[in-house]
Amino acid sequence: MDTIASLFSFITTPVSWVIVQFHSVYGKIFGPDTGWAWGLSIVSLVILIRICLIPLFVKQIKATRAMQTLQPEMKKIQERYKNDKQRQSEEMMKLYKESGTNPLSSCLPILAQSPFFFALYHVLNGIASNQTIGVINESLLASAQKAHIFGAPLAAKFTDGSAKVEALGASLTDVRVVTAIMIVLMSASQFYTQRQLMTKNVDTTVKTPFMQQQKMLMYVFPVMFAVFGINFPVGVLVYWLTTNVWTMGQQMYVIRNNPTPGSKAQAAYLERLTKHVTHHGKTRSRSERTIIKAIVAKGRDRNEFERKFINALTKAGLAAQADGSVMKGEAQALAQTEDGVVTSGAAKRQQPKRQSKAQRQSGGPKAADDSTSDESDASEKTTSLEKSDEPQDAKPAAPQPPKAGSNGRSRAQSGQRKGGPQRPKSPSKK
Repeated sequence: MDTIASLFSFITTPVSWVIVQFHSVYGKIFGPDTGWAWGLSIVSLVILIRICLIPLFVKQIKATRAMQTLQPEMKKIQERYKNDKQRQSEEMMKLYKESGTNPLSSCLPILAQSPFFFALYHVLNGIASNQTIGVINESLLASAQKAHIFGAPLAAKFTDGSAKVEALGASLTDVRVVTAIMIVLMSASQFYTQRQLMTKNVDTTVKTPFMQQQKMLMYVFPVMFAVFGINFPVGVLVYWLTTNVWTMGQQMYVIRNNPTPGSKAQAAYLERLTKHVTHHGKTRSRSERTIIKAIVAKGRDRNEFERKFINALTKAGLAAQADGSVMKGEAQALAQTEDGVVTSGAAKRQQPKRQSKAQRQSGGPKAADDSTSDESDASEKTTSLEKSDEPQDAKPAAPQPPKAGSNGRSRAQSGQRKGGPQRPKSPSKK
């Protein structure tokens, strides 16, 4: 570890300078020789580094999602070229190049933190060895050696002997208890961070070897932290515990507000978004509009949770637009006329008029039309049928038209089984 830390000695001076600047601020509040002043200086160093690494963290999220999207294609390549490892690697690199993804992008935050981590280890190791390092002079060195966190010196380790611990002004029991608790917390935070990523922010519809690898790392990383943690000074444990807590909180925020499509986190997010949009009738932030815009653009490629979201908006009379906004649907877009009658923008479909009994018996029109000509024809037919029952002077011998029965046949056609006036015969048959 000392050899690795010496490789990053070029950044030791900047790291020690940042710690000293924070120590000068916290020393005025808690005292220059207290563990709070030096411990909070290390915590502030972590926060400063993580703020600077936020762009890399965003890139890591995009790279991880891109890799999850490529998993089905990668699996096909592995099955197709399972006997040709060289061709398999070439096709993988071609796939990465076409999609613009990089497998190493998901490791960028950890790789970027490594120089600061080993530089801090080098600084604390110098304090434990009673050596000035970076901008830490003799007075600051003596102050740092007096600083204890819950009874454990900043430079003490779990594996240190009682003689070395007593030289730093502490007891071996206090050092091992404090370091053991911090190692457990560090490993637990790492495990929880990886677990919430696997259980909440992974597309459960795609089963790939990538998910199995992530599940394995969920158990491997905490064990690695526990093994290497016994060789870390208390100050380094403070650094690593702080960065783990920061990562956990940062990931919880991302999972809640920008979840992976198809994951359980997306189902919970869309459920919350549905309640808000249906209650207020609009979106509240640009991130919500971005997510709705992406869902609308998918079309038929939406997953189960996205289809439920669109259906819920439709039932509420709302429609998601292509720009990510939400507005009232056609069912709610009603205009009110001057007479107070609510009508829709489009012309209403007119129902056919009910036919009279005479029209039904004479086989009249099936449905009334909206045009004037059809109405006039119907009225003329009705008038002629009404006048057919009256006696006519011009042609007293003209036979009356037969009345239609329920099945459209006249009484003459049905054999005239019932009594009544018979139809007169034609003069030619007499």
